[in-house]
Amino acid sequence: MDFDIEEIDRNNPAAVNEIAAFLKQEGISLDRNLDYTCAIRNDDGQVIATGSSYGNTLRCLAVRSGCRGSGIINDVVSHLMEREYSLGISHIFIYAKAVSAQYFQDLGFYPIAEVKPTFVFMENKRHGFNNYLRSLEHETRKAVISNHIYSHRHNDGHPDAIAAVILNANPFTLGHQYLVETAANHSRLLHLFIVSEDTSLIPFNVREYLVKEGTQHIKNIVYHNTGDYLISSATFPGYFFKDQDDSIRNQAALDVEIFGKIAAELGITERYLGEESTNAVTAAYNQVMDKRLPELGINVHIIPRLEISGITVSASSVRDCISNGDWDTMRKLVPETTYSYFMHHKSRSGIIAAHCARLHTH
Repeated sequence: MDFDIEEIDRNNPAAVNEIAAFLKQEGISLDRNLDYTCAIRNDDGQVIATGSSYGNTLRCLAVRSGCRGSGIINDVVSHLMEREYSLGISHIFIYAKAVSAQYFQDLGFYPIAEVKPTFVFMENKRHGFNNYLRSLEHETRKAVISNHIYSHRHNDGHPDAIAAVILNANPFTLGHQYLVETAANHSRLLHLFIVSEDTSLIPFNVREYLVKEGTQHIKNIVYHNTGDYLISSATFPGYFFKDQDDSIRNQAALDVEIFGKIAAELGITERYLGEESTNAVTAAYNQVMDKRLPELGINVHIIPRLEISGITVSASSVRDCISNGDWDTMRKLVPETTYSYFMHHKSRSGIIAAHCARLHTH
């Protein structure tokens, strides 16, 4: 049976509140990170099913309890999938209540990770996550062979440790460099993941270049991109948009569960984090990691922020310098490679300064 599907005007508070109330009845909170919402109504005009999307993820799917088993959710999912395809998106993820996971598997979705007992994160590619794991293994083998990493020895009592650091590096600072050096000095091998989601002020290709230039003196690093599976708009939109609601911890928990699977595949036993006292989202993320990762056999090391001349080094302080044209202070806070890049790309620096002044981004 086909149902009429209507788009919900997300600029209409009454319409959004109606969907939020319906979801609440079904035990689901309305996600703040949505760019499209649809609904199906019964003959009395009551919402009996809804679904939403954000980027390449389907979210907030629900059917009124008395209408389950009618196939109505198929229509919602099909509608959302068709919309994704029309936007050129073929790799699609879905958040599903844990009790509904089997149903969505029957619709062609495959589980990646579960945040018990709340929800399951799934994708529409049978081998998507496994292919990502294989790519990480390939990058590791290539780096180990070319850099003779396993012949590298340390005298610090941790010769066999395999560690990981994940950086957004927006942009790459001396604080980031200090964190990476600390992790590398206590590890045989360091997996350095660079957030590839391109929603930060500094574009991914620039961030990746600056990270690699600023760490080229460290010889036991394997570089990876996070892709869709770590700190992405699919797994952790709050990281980029700084929500303050309870969903942040669920998003962080999901990201940690996925990292745990990656760590198991790569033999990672240590995770190094930068201390966070000002950014509520990152602080919550660190707290979730500090609690959950040891349960997965991964030791957590929280490294205090680097201070230079009384200034706590952070990417936001560097962006402030760019915004204010304070190149002298900026030079104290970043590696020479980062400073030289912006000095040689004045036009990009000007664009970033304008964005900083206008947006005051994270």
